[in-house]
Formats: sequence, structure tokens, C-alpha cells
Amino acid sequence: MGEDDILTGRTLDRRRFLKAGAGLGTGIVASGLPLSQAIWAAEGRELIARSYADINKLDPGFYQNAYNVDVMNCIYSKLTHYEPGSEWGWKLEVAESVEQVDPTRIRFRLKKGIRFTDGYGELTAEDVKFSFERIIEHNSPVKGDWGPLDHVEVEDDHTGVIVLKTPFVPLWNITLPYGCGHIVSKKAVMDATGDGSDFGMKPPCFSGPYVLEDWQPNEFILLTRNPEWAGPKPGFDRVRILPISDIKTAERAYQAGDLDFTDFSLDSLATFNDTPPTDTTIEEKPSLYYVYVGMNTEHPKLQDINVRKAIQWAINVPQIMEAAYSGQAETATGLIAPGLIGHREKALVPPEGNLDKAREYLEKAGVQGLTLTIDALNQSTFSTIAEMVQAQLAQIGITVEVNVQDSGSFWTIGMESEGDRWKEMQLIVQRFSMVPDPYYATTFFVRDQVGVWNWERFKSKRFDELNAKAVTVSDDEERARLYHEMQDIMEESGAYRFLTHEGAPVMYRTSKVKATTRPDGRPLYIDFDPASR
Repeated sequence: MGEDDILTGRTLDRRRFLKAGAGLGTGIVASGLPLSQAIWAAEGRELIARSYADINKLDPGFYQNAYNVDVMNCIYSKLTHYEPGSEWGWKLEVAESVEQVDPTRIRFRLKKGIRFTDGYGELTAEDVKFSFERIIEHNSPVKGDWGPLDHVEVEDDHTGVIVLKTPFVPLWNITLPYGCGHIVSKKAVMDATGDGSDFGMKPPCFSGPYVLEDWQPNEFILLTRNPEWAGPKPGFDRVRILPISDIKTAERAYQAGDLDFTDFSLDSLATFNDTPPTDTTIEEKPSLYYVYVGMNTEHPKLQDINVRKAIQWAINVPQIMEAAYSGQAETATGLIAPGLIGHREKALVPPEGNLDKAREYLEKAGVQGLTLTIDALNQSTFSTIAEMVQAQLAQIGITVEVNVQDSGSFWTIGMESEGDRWKEMQLIVQRFSMVPDPYYATTFFVRDQVGVWNWERFKSKRFDELNAKAVTVSDDEERARLYHEMQDIMEESGAYRFLTHEGAPVMYRTSKVKATTRPDGRPLYIDFDPASR
């Protein structure tokens, strides 16, 4: 099926005349105005924002990556929603109430009048049951978000009970307000798929404040108001999201007037703080991302733990921070960012590493003339990291070839479902998004995730046991100890060199938009308002 057919059956061309100006080219249209201003003048309230990659999955039961969830937040509904602002929390969305009645049972009551588009009727508790249970039944790659879900009991059209096999603390911080918490229409999905399986990029209907009106791959995503939405009216008539993989390109696009909201690179932070672009508000947010160098433990060249440890000790993280982030990012101590339960005060391998110790490990392995590859996303930050690793490993006699790939190719490297490419992967510069619970950092490294998101093919029975136990523990100090040990186990395997959690500066047009984000800077588009509102 061709890309133009992906949303067949939807009305996609009501504003197709806008597409001619949606690319980033010169940023100037016939009127002489920057693109965003010209569209605003012609069309009314349209927000134009940057995403670091194009959408590739709109089924929330099988979602991939945060940029897909940013769009899903607009076109589907959830029981709860992240509270905007500087403190992590959640608020009700289409639930009238949600309460934990005992350690394994959560009762919810839906607001009345929330409807699906395309004649699929009111959103009911049966749709909630279907949406949540299908993730487990179809063995979704993100089924870990639901942890020990057993089933959902339907009491009436608007009331139900989520039943867990064991307590699951992350349900409140991850499951309900994030990707797997979105609710789809049972009838629509069954009509579309026949068995309730993954519908990929073909949403059969919508239930959020916006609908997906148009999608031109690698050009733009256009969301427009859902006329059937019964909740609070979103601030903008349209949200146009431009996928711009390179953050420096995004910065130039913003300065040219082609974007109203974007994140930007840490190495530009000092410059923009000193001399901000005209009509711009800058906000610095603490990031939850984690960036690391991973190693495929099953590749013949990396099976020896001594080789992996040599690589760990040869990597000088502060040097990488200076080159890739202009010294604006702090070194990481593990997967879990400062401020979250389980953050470690220090890593086992010091940030600067030690070349002599690295050479000792390489000598133990009896390896000489080793050649390796390192894969990185085609963004300046990550290609710089890869080049720095290349230079640092050269100091201990390891030759590294850098492979820079676009997002479509990169995000399938370690997935067994995409073929045998995982067998060729050796080193990788990896960056994952996070939400505010340590479980979301660790759960993708259990043995069941090997070949899914665990691309290093790291396997530890003890790690899996700790991961399962930690989600049942409500005491913060005890939970933290478990996550400390888990990160120790990962580092001791030699498969990981933790780099940074980055940072999350954003900027937006002061006169046009009141931007609303999560505490880590991720946009919550349905809460954005025009500056005049």
C-alpha cells in the first residue's frame, strides 16, 4: 500500500492548498511574509510546531516513540492526562473519577457525551476494556506499560474496574496518562482489523479534541478541531507539526518565522539566552531523556565482557558533553534522571573513564586490531557523539566506522521483527524518551524485550526479578534501592556507557502562543492557547 493510501476513507484534502508552502525551503510565500504569518493571516488560528521525527504509528496499543504520542494526545481520549506545569502530576480527561479501591483494583467513571467520529457512537466502558485488554492479548511491544493487567470489568456503560494481578505503582504515572492509556472504539477497530490487532497508520475514527486531517510523510501533520468533541475547546483551530530531524535546521526554521514552537539544542542555549530571537519566550526544562552507548552482547566481536568493559573505560563522557552539547549537558549516572525515584549519585565507571584500565581489559580479551561499527541517528548531536566515540576508541587501538541513518532506518536496527539487521549491529548511540516513573527506564531491558527494545540483548535474571518487584513497592526509599541495583547490574554487564539526560530548552512566539508543556518540556498541544486568549 502506498503512503498516499494510508488514510483512505478520511477527508484529507479540505485544505490541501496549504501544502505548497508547508516545506521548509526558503520559508517565504508569495505575500512576502514568513510561512507561519502568512498561514495565520489567511486561515486563522494555526499553531506550527516542530517534531524531531515523522509519525510512524498511530495505534496507541502498539505505539512507538514520544512523537507519536504527542499526536495521539490530540486525536484520542484517555482517562487521565499529564498536568501541565513544572511539577509532575495528572488530571482527569474523559474520566469523571478514577480511584484506587484496593491495591489491585482501580474504579473509573466516564464523563457522558464523549463521542467517536464517523458514526461510532459514545465512548463507553466497553471501549475502555477493549482498548486496554487488546494490548495484552495481541502481545504488543509496549505491553509492559500495563504490567500485571488481568482484565477490565464493565459495570455499566460509563463505569468499570481495572483489575491487576499484583499491585502496579507506575499505572498512575505511565499507563493511564501516556501512550497505552488512549481509548479506541471497539467497533471501529474490529471493523478495520477483524481481530482487534494493530491498525498502524490507519485510525478508523477519532475521539479527541482534534482529528488528523492530513499527513504528508516527512512534510507535515495537520490536525484540525474535532466538531464532535464535547470536552474543553482547544485553543487553536489547527495544529501543524513539521517533522524536522536535525535540531539545527529547526532552530533556523524558527528564526525564519516558520515555526511557532520548538525545542532547541543545548549548545545554542547560551547564545539564545544572551540574544533571543525576536518576540520569543525561552524556557529551560529538565529532561528525562537518557542517552547512552549500547553494545550488542551477542555480536561475535562483543561477546567477551572484557572487550565491552574496555570500551566503557575508553569513553570519556565529559569530552563528549563538550563536543556534542557545548558543555551545557550534565553527565548521567545511569538511566534514571535526577529528581526521579532511583536516581544514582554516581556511576560505577567514572565519567572520564581511564585509558590505561581500558587497555588492560583489552589485553585480557587478547584482542588486537579490532574494528567495529557504531550506528547513530542522523542528527548533529548524535553523529558528533559517534565521532567522539570513534576518536576515543582509536586511542586504545579500536577502529570504529560511523554509520549515520535516518529515523526510519535507525529505529528498526535492533528489532527482530524487521529481519536480521540486529545481528550486524555492534555499537549504537541510543536516546530514549521517558515519563516520570523509573519503571519506564528499566522495563525495556528485561529479557522479554530482547529483540524488541532491548537491542543490546542484555539478559539478567536478577534484573528481571528486581524490575518485577519494584513496581509493587510503594515506599520510595525501598523502591530507589531496587532501581540502584538494577542500574549497577546493567553497567556491570559492560553493555552500556551512560552519557547524559540532556536538557529540554524550548522557545515560542510570545505574541502568538501560550505554550503548555509537561515538566520535561514535551508539548501538550491540547492545552496550548493563543496569546490573546
